[in-house]
Amino acid sequence: MNQEKLPVRDKMRIIHDSKRPTIDDYIKTLFDNFIELHGDRAYGDDYAVCAGIATFQGIPVTVIGHRKGKNTEENIKANFAMAHPEGYRKALRLAHQAEKFHRPVICFVDTAGAFCGVGAEERGQGEAIARCLYDFMALRTPVISIVTGEGGSGGALALAVADKVLMLEHAIYSVISPRGCASILWKDASREYEAAERLKITADDLKSFHMIEGIIPENNVMRGVKRALSESLQELLAVRDMDQLLQNRYEKFRKIGVFTE
Repeated sequence: MNQEKLPVRDKMRIIHDSKRPTIDDYIKTLFDNFIELHGDRAYGDDYAVCAGIATFQGIPVTVIGHRKGKNTEENIKANFAMAHPEGYRKALRLAHQAEKFHRPVICFVDTAGAFCGVGAEERGQGEAIARCLYDFMALRTPVISIVTGEGGSGGALALAVADKVLMLEHAIYSVISPRGCASILWKDASREYEAAERLKITADDLKSFHMIEGIIPENNVMRGVKRALSESLQELLAVRDMDQLLQNRYEKFRKIGVFTE
């Protein structure tokens, strides 16, 4: 199915629509028997990251995702999906639990970036994200990540080291937010749409660079995500040799950015 070709500025408006599905909507619609688990066993719980266990089409899975709200009050409670280090440590704790019980991990990525406040830095924000990258690369269970809206910087990448990385057709995924890029390059945040065009951050761009495996149409979001998850899970669970799965995951990320002249 051909996705609608929209300018990146229109996609950025779409993903900020308050009616767009959040992690809570995906869990309610796509999964059964969800039980949310809390805390990183070191500092506390971070509401900006939702994590728990569930079943998907009868298969036990672990679900992890950034949490956004539908209104200002909900977004403030979730810190606008900008996770603290305890959020990433909670995610990693649940990922290792999934590995122990041979449950696939399904991540939903939707954040402008990790929270960069003083407290987060004091508690090791950079180390928490780096540990996610390091451990997810070697996690001995299938991992699927779907970028559903914003995929901003290391805060997004922490939950996107996966065997399959998919994007909704209007989602964006970038090393930095367009506004942040414009502020740094031109000292003018109002040029964020120009920065977005130059960054090549749409699903079509990233698919052409072989940085993601698939694009999910948004004419019926839940049906599209359900189908993509079902197909990806079947493919990954068919790989019986876990060492081969890990090697494929490692090689996939090592190839990113490689080029010849």
